[in-house]
Amino acid sequence: MLPTFDPRDTEAGSRILEDITSSAGHIQEQVLEEILTKNASTNYLKGFLNGYSDKELFKNKVPLVDYEDIKIYIDRIALDGEPSQILTNDSITELLISSGTSGGKQKWIPKTAEEGERRAFFFCLLATVQNRYLHGLNDGKALFFVLISPDTHTPGGLVLRTTTASEIKNRKDRYPQVIFCEDTNQSLYSQLLCGLVQRDEIASIGTFFASGLLRIIKFFEEHWQEMSSNIRTGQMSDWITDPKCKRAVSLILSKQIPDLADSIDLVCQEKSWEGIIKKIWPRTKYVQAIITGSMAQYIPALEFYTGRLPIVSPAYVSSEACFGINLKPLCSPYDVSYTLIPNMAYYEFIPIGNHQDPNCTNSKDAHLKDHIVDLANVKIGQHYELLVTTCTGLYRYRMGDVLLVTGFHNITPQFKFVQRRNVVLSIDTDKTTEQDLQNAVTIAMHILEPLGFFLLDYSSYADTSSIPGHYVLFWELQLRSNDDFPVLDQVKMEKCCSLVEQSLDLQYKMLRNQSNTIGPLEVRVVKQGSFNVLMDFYVSQGTSLNQYKTPKNIKSEKAIEILDSRVVGKFYSREVPNQDS
Repeated sequence: MLPTFDPRDTEAGSRILEDITSSAGHIQEQVLEEILTKNASTNYLKGFLNGYSDKELFKNKVPLVDYEDIKIYIDRIALDGEPSQILTNDSITELLISSGTSGGKQKWIPKTAEEGERRAFFFCLLATVQNRYLHGLNDGKALFFVLISPDTHTPGGLVLRTTTASEIKNRKDRYPQVIFCEDTNQSLYSQLLCGLVQRDEIASIGTFFASGLLRIIKFFEEHWQEMSSNIRTGQMSDWITDPKCKRAVSLILSKQIPDLADSIDLVCQEKSWEGIIKKIWPRTKYVQAIITGSMAQYIPALEFYTGRLPIVSPAYVSSEACFGINLKPLCSPYDVSYTLIPNMAYYEFIPIGNHQDPNCTNSKDAHLKDHIVDLANVKIGQHYELLVTTCTGLYRYRMGDVLLVTGFHNITPQFKFVQRRNVVLSIDTDKTTEQDLQNAVTIAMHILEPLGFFLLDYSSYADTSSIPGHYVLFWELQLRSNDDFPVLDQVKMEKCCSLVEQSLDLQYKMLRNQSNTIGPLEVRVVKQGSFNVLMDFYVSQGTSLNQYKTPKNIKSEKAIEILDSRVVGKFYSREVPNQDS
């Protein structure tokens, strides 16, 4: 039974947080026992446990699985309408959709009423932490952007929703109606317009992911003049037709406010948009967005647009479960660690050696089980791949997330999200991971930063249309000033290409150097707004705008065509990488 408390009662919430993080090992054993007692008789577990709920039997007999291993069971429930008891003895109430842009394909993750209660408890704890550590910074209104996708249903009759939509639609009474507009452009325009009218009351600004916040800034850049005109005239644009949006704005914008429009014009017409968030909303104390993992690449851009306001990365949450809370929300965005909440799921960890490629761990290898450790036995400084067992029918499920233990809160470990266990680029025997690529790109950008550039976004693919194949990176560069985009320096861009190559691992350098198996790396610079066009494409294919993450390895030919059609410069590495460094 999860404890209940009012999230506004910071003292009570803090006591509960201290209690559960001081009893993490015991709570974990209870969680596993509850899951097995309830679900040992399901079709899936019965095949391994013969109906027994013994925890050691579970660890010895139940295999480690990826999504593809359990997809057949989820499909039977979702597509064929078979009962939930295939995976869980609780009724599945809906299916949560993963973004589908980080791993390549959308996943459908079961959700039950009990899981809903766990998530509600998690967000109460999160509210407690934020009320405690952000006290005094929330004296005003929060402008938090939410964009909702329409519900769809599976042939088996289950609702398909994003994690965000599920949390919000199950608590509709807590949210303004404008966010339930399913036309994302109308909704975002209306939310921004309301935020502008109330600019002097806004104390914090945020959305779910760092990439989404940058998208909102670019949308504002494209529409600020129209919004200013709306404020000046007291009239909303004719293309905003959704009743929820019209009603929400009419309550805020009820008269002409020419002085406010003048002040917005003055800020937005400045030569540089550096610090635009702080200038438009001068009382803002911090911004909120997840900036760990693949989102870390956006930290420099956010620091530019926010004027280096604190960036709060609140929690580690996924479609599978809610996992961890950042107990130091005002820490540097580069130092974010999450404290795992022990009653959300049962956690296990596969150790990953300092020089071991996490993609080499095969889910079918029995020897992995000999090395798995539980929550109580992880060690500071060690990397682990996360396994979860949940009440919703995921058993020893490989999240694909690689975590670094950074410390403990009481006896509960704290982790830094390091990377996804996924290869983004591969030719022959080379396997370049997302983290490898991100680190290499960050190093290469040191060449361009003194010239006033920062990297707004990037992606990649392995071009095997010629022999030898080679890696292609798409970069969208942004100037810190609003000057016209200059002609890129050929020599410096080629140096960037070489630095990326030099920063990749030894296997890449060997294939590039000795056998000519991989050709020179290529950087293709794309026009401003290209990655917004790419995002629009993925959203049109069913990806939620709230959950969108730029794919670091593009597999869609149509997506490659979109970026290729917007290329303004192509550059190649002219140096062979040194294998000795």
